[in-house]
Amino acid sequence: ILMRKEEDEFYRAPENDAGDDDIGASSAASWATSDFAVYGLLASEIGAAFFPQSSKELQLINSFGVYLAAFVMRPVGAVLFGELGDRIVGRRNALVFSIVLITVPSVLMGLLPSYDRWGMASPILLVLLRMAQGMSVGGQLAGSYVLSIEQSTQDNRGLRGSICDASSVGGFLLASGITTAVRQIFTEEQVDEWAWRVPFWVSLLLAPCLYFIVSHSKESKFWEDRADQKETEKIIREEEHVQNSAVRDLFSSPFRRRQLAYMIGVMSPYTGSFYILFLWAPIYLSDLRGFIDEKTACLINFIIVALFIIFDVIGGKISDKCPHRIDSIRIGVAGIMMACPVMFALFETETMVGYVLGQFMLCFCSALVCGAVGAWEVELWMGDPTLSFTGVAIGHNTSACVFGGSLPVIATFLYYRAEELVANYPDNDAIVLFARMLPGLYVSLLTCLSLYCSYAICHPHDIRTGERKIREAYHKEQRLKKKRLMRRLSSMAETFTASPRGGGTIGMSQEGDRHNDGAGAYLPPAGSSGLI
Repeated sequence: ILMRKEEDEFYRAPENDAGDDDIGASSAASWATSDFAVYGLLASEIGAAFFPQSSKELQLINSFGVYLAAFVMRPVGAVLFGELGDRIVGRRNALVFSIVLITVPSVLMGLLPSYDRWGMASPILLVLLRMAQGMSVGGQLAGSYVLSIEQSTQDNRGLRGSICDASSVGGFLLASGITTAVRQIFTEEQVDEWAWRVPFWVSLLLAPCLYFIVSHSKESKFWEDRADQKETEKIIREEEHVQNSAVRDLFSSPFRRRQLAYMIGVMSPYTGSFYILFLWAPIYLSDLRGFIDEKTACLINFIIVALFIIFDVIGGKISDKCPHRIDSIRIGVAGIMMACPVMFALFETETMVGYVLGQFMLCFCSALVCGAVGAWEVELWMGDPTLSFTGVAIGHNTSACVFGGSLPVIATFLYYRAEELVANYPDNDAIVLFARMLPGLYVSLLTCLSLYCSYAICHPHDIRTGERKIREAYHKEQRLKKKRLMRRLSSMAETFTASPRGGGTIGMSQEGDRHNDGAGAYLPPAGSSGLI
């Protein structure tokens, strides 16, 4: 009862009417993710440079382990930047700080000597630099979501959120383009020896432009107004100026903890499919299976990322037209459930059509989710703008850490276990195909978790329109109807059993007539027609 009361109060906050302002800051900040993405696309070369004494399998797993270390720091960065953005300096200044924090480690990684020169100090420093990058990304995308969507109206939040996502994916596109260019310009030996460092140096050109755009943008009016309102309330009540941290306020509430847990679950297949498509699939096709060379794999990846950006914006616009934004997410999640294992099955055709078509299907389904999820995340926490940055950042980055950062490691592990399975049953085509689909089936498993959480979580739309109460009344009537039907069937079975041989049908008919007399037809509650 207390949780339900807090839930209603949390979502009774006034609607945002701040209007539309510039989106340049939020979208430009997301482009800085290119620094973060470059590492994953060069994982094989980095693994050979910093873990040369390991086998190829361990080099790749160690390299992805360093990749995971950056994701572990993303929730830490979410707490740090959430506090900065919600309680101290505001959204804009938090984004400026995140751009600086991600640029410096990127440049240093491009200058870091390999294992052959510095020994064990090199991989240790590599881990520390990646952790600094991960901390920065922990506040970057969430900050761009909040800054943009807080300055939008209810009719275009999906589009604005999808532009932020498209900008973020544009960072992957930029990283993929730079990596592809490096592989095309330099020989394979040069890339392995030193040319893999070139993409990290590009951030020296990109960072000043992003810094200028973000630092000259406007702060969120919605956040400023609510922060001033809370200060005024404290003065009127003559309260001492003792303010808890944003993360403490978030976790002190059972309702908010529940919302956060379900939010992480809803996003799990999106983060998993995103990284398996844009990070692991090119490595799978080239380094692991050897179907195509690295140049071709990067080129296909570049095209798929470009298509994803287009589908992402379309998905955001579609979510604005849906009565429930979560419905758009559910459709995409259901598509991911099928598309991800099918992608790996199509890879087994060993044709260019199979390589492209498999990635195209997963790209389209993931983009439907991606286009809607940005606005959906912020809407969950807009009831309190002095808490929304923290809620979005922790939820988004925890999901990315648990299900995105771990995915390359898990997928690589499943691949080598699949190799053992194929070696043991080489003549059984069904087992071979199942083994090759294991990484995709793992993502399909995450979609089941997502669909469950999508029905368990509460959205502001359900509270403000009263639809939750209508659905509860409808399902209550459905349960009563089911109980009445079970009682009728039980009574009919007893009558049939007690009747003499040959008279069972008559007894059942008479018993059914007695039950039907006086039993009115079922009518759903008012206003619930068509709801499920």
